[in-house]
Amino acid sequence: MALGTLSTQTEAARAFFVFGDSLVDNGNNNYLATTARADSPPYGIDFPPTHRPTGRFSNGYNIPDIICQQLGTDLLLPYLSPQLTGQKLLVGANFASAGIGILNDTGIQFVNIIRMFQQFEYFKQYQQRLAAQIGAEQAKRRVSEALVLITVGGNDFVNNYYLVPFSARSRQYNLPDYVKYLISEFEKLLQKLYDLGARRVLVTGTGPLGCVPAELAMRSTNGGCSADLQRAAALYNPQLVQMIRGLNSKIGSDIFIAANTMLMHNDFISNPQAYGFITSKIACCGQGPNNGLGLCTVASNLCPNRDQYAFWDPFHPSEKANKIVVQQILSGSNEMMYPMNLSTALALDSMTMT
Repeated sequence: MALGTLSTQTEAARAFFVFGDSLVDNGNNNYLATTARADSPPYGIDFPPTHRPTGRFSNGYNIPDIICQQLGTDLLLPYLSPQLTGQKLLVGANFASAGIGILNDTGIQFVNIIRMFQQFEYFKQYQQRLAAQIGAEQAKRRVSEALVLITVGGNDFVNNYYLVPFSARSRQYNLPDYVKYLISEFEKLLQKLYDLGARRVLVTGTGPLGCVPAELAMRSTNGGCSADLQRAAALYNPQLVQMIRGLNSKIGSDIFIAANTMLMHNDFISNPQAYGFITSKIACCGQGPNNGLGLCTVASNLCPNRDQYAFWDPFHPSEKANKIVVQQILSGSNEMMYPMNLSTALALDSMTMT
């Protein structure tokens, strides 16, 4: 119901802001000198209407796109896009950048990427631009009534702690202490988002990091998922929910909603056939074992039907898998969504918004 009512008020449809990494980047990295980009074929092969790459790490739509469709708003533009002006500013913006993590030293091999502190600087800049257009009071309200999505954390394991044997962070911390450190740093980021005016924030956990085709190809444990990375995800996700519970109670309101993306992915990773996938172990696009090595390029193996694969490339889910995840975010049980799912939050918000 809530979604129906929201999408009919397109004039007043709420703004949407996205922060995070390659799971949600809509093309900011296209504007940067970095290797962490998805701006060449076959990326975007199913993206309508052009079937061309956009900078999304997907064969088609990514999670923010599918949420936009559910909200009944236009797809977000990357913040660095020169087209993000005028009326388009009212829709919101995507600040995400592939390769980044909670920590500033995550993804250093990608050089020029927009780390979290810089994404927040851009959010401040965005608010100034919006205020110049619609006035400070209206801009503040637009931000406070917006939906915000933040997806970050996976790279702090994959592109930092476990990037190379004996990485600096793995020498500094054992895994449980590293997870605690990450959670405490993430809490600071969420507090900062609140201070910047965000009042309805969807926070995703990490997926089953050890089961992506890249890790099956490189660090598989007895032919199965990587035990190290699975242990990392199993420690991190419950502590994330705990941290969010604490933060909400400190603020005195359910601002932050935790999405247990590990559980959501586990369903189709352990039982791909139930979701119409033929495999969750092999990427559609890639090379080597599990199509899990290197990057997805024109020279890679490419599956003819992307909807049969849970993974598009060695690290990223296919559009179809993204749709399943968004469905769970919208209507998942309390086990998946704490303290409520997105449909419930939107219904509550539509009662309080005038």
